[in-house]
Order: sequence, then C-alpha cells, then structure tokens
Amino acid sequence: MVDWSNQPILIVEDSPEDFEATVRALRSSGLRNSLYRCSDGDEALDYLHRRGDYASADTAPRPGIILLDLNLPGTDGREVLEEIKQDPELKKIPVVVLTTSTDERDIEACYEFGANSYIQKPVDLAGFVNAIQRLKDYWFRIVVFPKTDD
Repeated sequence: MVDWSNQPILIVEDSPEDFEATVRALRSSGLRNSLYRCSDGDEALDYLHRRGDYASADTAPRPGIILLDLNLPGTDGREVLEEIKQDPELKKIPVVVLTTSTDERDIEACYEFGANSYIQKPVDLAGFVNAIQRLKDYWFRIVVFPKTDD
C-alpha cells in the first residue's frame, strides 16, 4: 500500500486565484504534501513527460494525484486527460477533474477519457474547502492504489 502523505500533488490550473484557493483548501484540510503547479496543458504535459524545464525527476517528481482544470489555455484539460490515460507510464496516476463546468458533455467526455473523478468547484470558499476536505478523505484515506514505480 502506498503512503499518500508524502506523494506530490500536481495542480493544473490557469487561474492564480483558483490555484491559491485550492492550496488554502488543501492545507486547511490537513494535507502537507508537496504541491506543484502547471498553469496550462502544455506545461502539464512537459512536466509529466519530463521535457524542457521539467527534464529532471527533481523538478518534476511523479505526482500521486493530479487535480486538473478543464478550461486551460493551449492544450486544454480534456486533451491532457486523454494523453495521460493513453500513456502506459502515466495512466495509473489518478486524475481528478476539478472544474466549474457543469456541461454534461464535459462530464461524459472526461469519464470516457478515463478521469477517476469529476468534481464541480463550488463558487463559495466554504463550499470549496468542504469539497477539498471530502476529496482528501476519499483519495488520501480510503482509496488503495498500486505501488508507483517512481
């Protein structure tokens, strides 16, 4: 069984405000994991494939979980999700879509591409903190994952 308390979390979020709210919510829920941010889909793929600025495992440790926004500049979150889940080295990483989209087509597409969860971001901070607490309880306390290679 994997100890998730030391697994890095990759947050793929273009909005600085939403990123900060996510960090605050994760910290207030008690998570102390290392957090890494990519602000667009292309940067996230470089991070995950360890290209360019992320060529080293030191700068791009393999995340234990990815929190992925859908509406990103450049390569959008749907494309990032699809690429992650088609890659034999990345597909075991849980991807939680964390987005404001309520579009049924987005929900359907994300699960079709292999999303592990789809969470709609609540608009108020208290609701968002509550959603992150539940995410933490589920993904970091209840779920059992296979051992990671990296």
